[in-house]
Amino acid sequence: MTADRPRGLYAVWLTGVAIYLLAVFHRSSLAVAGLEAADRFSISASQLASFTMLQLLVYAGLQIPAGLAIDRFGPRRVMTVGLIVMTIGQALFAVADDYLPAVGARVLVGAGDALTFGCVLRLVATWFPARRIPLITQLTAVTGQSAALLATLPMTWAFAEWGWTTAYLVSASVGVVLLVLLVLVVRDAPDRRRVLGEAVSVASVRRSLGDAWSHPGTRLGFWVHFTTQFSATTMSLLWGYPFLVRGEGRSPQEAGVLLSILVVAVICAGPTLALITTRWPYHRSDLVMGLVGAIVAVWTAVLLWPGHAPTWLLVVLVVVVGVGGPASIIGFEFGREYNPDHRLGAAIGIINQGGFYATLLVVVAIGIVLDWRTPGGSSAYTPESFRWAMSAQYVLWALGLVQILRLRRRTRALLAGR
Repeated sequence: MTADRPRGLYAVWLTGVAIYLLAVFHRSSLAVAGLEAADRFSISASQLASFTMLQLLVYAGLQIPAGLAIDRFGPRRVMTVGLIVMTIGQALFAVADDYLPAVGARVLVGAGDALTFGCVLRLVATWFPARRIPLITQLTAVTGQSAALLATLPMTWAFAEWGWTTAYLVSASVGVVLLVLLVLVVRDAPDRRRVLGEAVSVASVRRSLGDAWSHPGTRLGFWVHFTTQFSATTMSLLWGYPFLVRGEGRSPQEAGVLLSILVVAVICAGPTLALITTRWPYHRSDLVMGLVGAIVAVWTAVLLWPGHAPTWLLVVLVVVVGVGGPASIIGFEFGREYNPDHRLGAAIGIINQGGFYATLLVVVAIGIVLDWRTPGGSSAYTPESFRWAMSAQYVLWALGLVQILRLRRRTRALLAGR
């Protein structure tokens, strides 16, 4: 065993990544089932959006409690609870026949999901040397995001061959296998199975959160995450498939392929962005703003195209939007750089809320606009209604870019004054 490669490092990391991969799969499994869910539960577009809305609301709302729990109890225990909760939620969603029980099941999925990613990031920060953390963090994120591939073409096949209940029950059963692996393999640190922090009190929680949020670097990380992630997450979680099928006239198979290309873009872009930010760390925010500008430009071309956008432009769209997913991980680099270990979990929790609150707002806005423009329900969605609905993204891009510019200046001024 060496200082750079403690024994069991990759076993611990790969187990954590596998659990995060499953969490993303559960989170994304509704992406290709949106139309089936609307029929199964006889619900409107706004009600369909509420599945993702509540799941994301629970996910984002639990990020700070999850971060504090990781600082107090260690990632192993918190991730165990998360895996159990989301497995139960996915199983309940499989057998739900009515809207309200299904909503409750998605809430459980969101709660378990919320306790996962921060734990894996904490394990990475503890087990790997500092010079490798940006690359391993990106590899963690993009490997987990590859689970969205399992929620497109294979899940489309599973729904057709097995039906709703069996497809979701099979996915839930994977959690039982990973729970055994988690208990046997994962340790909080190379030299200890469990690492406990200081006892939590109201004063300590207020101090930890206040100290993390008071640094402009943490807030910069929050807005980077907010601005870059939501378009890709909105497409992959819920509205991408209906937009491509009903808004752009693509077949279900073509839509599945396009969403798979989005995920491939996520996977390929992550390591590249990690290498760029490691080599030129001072220009990370420049890279983020350039990527957001590219996303805005391509969306504008698609939405303004007369009639259906050509296939090549839709491919460009999903590739560029997909790059925004790993770009959001740059936000965690700011949090790690500007916060000490004892409040790292709190900082990660604050930053990780950004993209999911943004996604929550966009998912709900799209559903509301679709209901406004097509009151006849999902069968009446038109290309024009989707152009109106997808335009809701521009408000959040504008807000995010303004905040990134403002907080970048404050962070640089603070560093210059040291």
